[in-house]
Amino acid sequence: MRTLHLLVNGDRLTVAAPDHWTLVEVLRYRLGLTGTKQGCDKGDCGACTVLLDGKPTLACILPAARAEGHEVVTIEGLRPAHCAEGGEGTDPVQDAFDRCDALQCGFCQPGMMLSARALLNENAQPDRETIQEALSGNLCRCTGYTQIIEAVELTVAEAAGADPVPPAWQVDRDGEDLPLAPTGETATGEGED
Repeated sequence: MRTLHLLVNGDRLTVAAPDHWTLVEVLRYRLGLTGTKQGCDKGDCGACTVLLDGKPTLACILPAARAEGHEVVTIEGLRPAHCAEGGEGTDPVQDAFDRCDALQCGFCQPGMMLSARALLNENAQPDRETIQEALSGNLCRCTGYTQIIEAVELTVAEAAGADPVPPAWQVDRDGEDLPLAPTGETATGEGED
């Protein structure tokens, strides 16, 4: 066993863990921070992503002892960090994921959200290609990438005070916004009885 001194989500913690444990094991099984998911255990899926000094880091391949002296932020720390910076409610990334229906099964979402937050902390106006590159280390088992990208784009647009890009399902092949069915009409244009 080894005694670790960690800074996690703003709290200084002392925890004992086996020498060979990774950061994901300490977070989940010693600290009860189960938002950090244990997926592949070999650095392929990104479900275990946390922020280490603000950078997305795979906690499943990082020996826990290497996190000493660094600031660790898990999904549980995203809202408190946002509020500490003067924001209200959840972090805008979390809110956008909810509003864009990007949550799906939820397994990959903590890692996705933390990767997105790290990107937006460094680049407040990334384009779609940059967003895709930043999230490329996070695999979505539900294949819901469209809504995930749209959630990050929504966060970017709202932070800039701009109109968000319409969802892909709301744009026709020529790039024009499709009209939504008026109240009382179905998508076929027929009135409801």
